[in-house]
This record gives sequence, C-alpha cells and structure tokens, in this order.
Amino acid sequence: MRVLFVSYPEKTVFQYLVPLAWALRTAGHEVAFAGQGNFTDVITQAGLTAVPVSDNAEPWRVTNLTADQLESERAGLPAPYDVADDPGKATWEYLRDGYADRVVGRYVMESIPMIPGLVSYARYWRPDLVVWESNCAAGPIAAKACGAANVRVLFGQDIFGVTRAHYLRLRERQPDGDRADPFADWLGENARAYGAEFSEDMVTGQATIDQFPTSLQARADGLRYLATQYVPYGGPAVVPRWLWEPPKRPRVGLTMGLSATEHFNGYTVDMATLLTNLSELDVEVVATVADSVRERLGPLPDNVRTVSYVPLHALAPTCSAFVHHAGAATLATVSRYGVPQLAVHLHFDQPMYARRLAEHGAGIAIPNDEATGRSVRDGVRRLLTEPTFRERANELRDEIRAAPAPNEIVRQLEELATGHRSPVPG
Repeated sequence: MRVLFVSYPEKTVFQYLVPLAWALRTAGHEVAFAGQGNFTDVITQAGLTAVPVSDNAEPWRVTNLTADQLESERAGLPAPYDVADDPGKATWEYLRDGYADRVVGRYVMESIPMIPGLVSYARYWRPDLVVWESNCAAGPIAAKACGAANVRVLFGQDIFGVTRAHYLRLRERQPDGDRADPFADWLGENARAYGAEFSEDMVTGQATIDQFPTSLQARADGLRYLATQYVPYGGPAVVPRWLWEPPKRPRVGLTMGLSATEHFNGYTVDMATLLTNLSELDVEVVATVADSVRERLGPLPDNVRTVSYVPLHALAPTCSAFVHHAGAATLATVSRYGVPQLAVHLHFDQPMYARRLAEHGAGIAIPNDEATGRSVRDGVRRLLTEPTFRERANELRDEIRAAPAPNEIVRQLEELATGHRSPVPG
C-alpha cells in the first residue's frame, strides 16, 4: 500500500514518526513524507522520501505568537487542552470558547499553508493511508480529499483526544441551539472545499498510535489506540570515543531539551549551579548543553563533562541516574533502559509525565521553580541510594519492551487501510 506521512514542521515532532515510517517501508510499502520546502533536508536525513507541499512558513509566526505569549507557553498545557490535566476546568463554556479562540484561532492555523499542496499531491499519488501527528490538521483533510484512511500518532500525552472527549460529552447535554463546534466547523469547511464532509475521525483519527507506556499515559475513552513501544530517533548520531568505556564512577546524565534554546529564551534553570552541585556527589556527570550556554558556564569541576550533543540512546544505558525536563522523547528513551529519573518539569505535558513518573516510583518530580542546585543534587542522591527507584525503573523498562515494536502493528494498519478505501470526492 501507499502511506503518506505529514507533520508539523518541527524537528522534535517529526522524529516521533520516523521509526513507524521505517517499519512500513521495510514491510514493503511505499512511503512518502510531506512537509514544508525548508523541511526537506530533515526528512531526507532520516532516509525518507520528501514531498515539499508548501512554502516555508514559520509555524511560530503563522500562529502569531508575541514574545509574551511564547513565554506563557512555558507554563504548562495551553487552553483548552489543560482540561486533560485538570478535569475540573471542563465546562461547556470553557471548552467551546477555547476551541473557538485558541484552537481554531491559532493552533490549526499552522496547517493552512500546507493544505492546498498536500491535497493536490494526495489526489495525484492516491495513498491508501495518511499518517499525521496531533498538531497537523492538514493530514485528515488530505485523507478525506483523496479517500484514504487516516491514523493519528501521539507525540506525548493525548491531551487532544481527552479534551475532545470532554467536549463531546458536554455538547450532548446542551440544548439544540447551543451545540456549537468550532473545530468541526473549521475542519468541515476545509473538507468541503475538496468535495468531502466532516467526520469525527478528522479530530482524533480512525485509530491513534500511542508509543508511550500505558502506566504514564492519559487516554480518551472510546478511541481506538494501537499501542507500540517508543523507539528512539534523534537525527544523525555519532557515538563519541569517550562513551566506549564504562564509567569509573556512577554516571549521571543531564539534558534540558532542545526547545529551551531553540524557541524560548534559554534554560529555566541555572545550569552552572546545577552542574556544580551535582559534582559534589561521587559521580561522573555528562550534560548536553547548547553551545550558546556552554561558552558562558565558566570553569567546571573535573567530574563534569559538557557536550553540545550525544545520542541519548547511547548515553542513557551507561547512566545510573538521569536528570531531564520530562520531555516525552527523553523520558521514553531513558525509561527503555531502566534508569531512575529526576524530572524538572515546566512546559506543555511535562508536568503530567513528571507526576506520573513519580507516582509510578521510577523517579522524582521537581517543579521548575523549585529546582535549585541543592534540591536536584539531593534528589539524585536518593535515586542512586534507594533501591526501589531502580526496581520501579526496571518495571517501567519491561512494560515498554513488552509492547509491540512498530513493525508488529503494520498488519493492523494494513487492515485498517484495506477496509476503508472510499471514492475520491469530486
């Protein structure tokens, strides 16, 4: 079959889709990956076939984020998706207005530049299946326009599906004259431009691929989830020579992610203080730190190594503990190797993951505004000395590895696509 992938033009989001695209390709299927023109190199670097379908619109500009709004994104889940972590906010008015003002008014706007070119290519190539990630509303529109099945891939907590489930439940309770559905209206308007009509799978897919351990996930009732294990992919990777030898002391890894320096104003923790305090333990610290920050750190203790990048899937297995920002990819990669974790959380679904990790017993959660050098050091000491953290981390590792690999869900995707094919709308 032919499978067309489409993603928001952000490298960290795209990388969640790569192992599944590989799995389909190695199963003998034709795979193409649609994106913006300036995203072509990122796609082809992953060994995939790129299809440029739009100009190089900058997502952070398309959504018209001011500096203050961009900074506010660091505070957690954006409305209305924050109801996924705080169901008490889920009122009809809050969700209705949130979909109108925040989702349609901003979050789906980044899809608009892609829609015409994506639909045109989809109608030419005739994929059997369109695979899209939750940010990319252009994906299900193209699937409708070419008669293909569509599947959504999660890149973290299913805040989109959980929020939608709350919305549909509350809408059913409203009088007939007050059942507005701004998101459905927007999707339907775009589908009708190509002769199709709205259906609910345009919001959450005919199935949802979830790459994360069930014990850490929020899921929506009534949706079909295809569970698979997260397989790390972070782009081009070279294992440095110093990583070939086992550490002489317990190794502690540290990373605070890419978004902090690429889209925001830098790290929200004092990296020099963190590293200095961690060095007081009888450990070897390896920290990935952006070059723009490394040059300002000043002298560091001898048991601290900073690098701009090292493959996380190569570093994590050598570590006895890991400090990170609770980003989904980082957390899932470290979890694959049974490593106890300390999560300094702040942005998007990081607080949800950090809290669930701590509740599971495989790590410790510290809110960003409480993350001092001393609190992080003391937390890492606990991870290294209290055996239950390693025991629970190993249980989380086993849960991940017991889930089907991406190759093992290909058959389900084949069946979904085969059973769906509909005529191309006029």
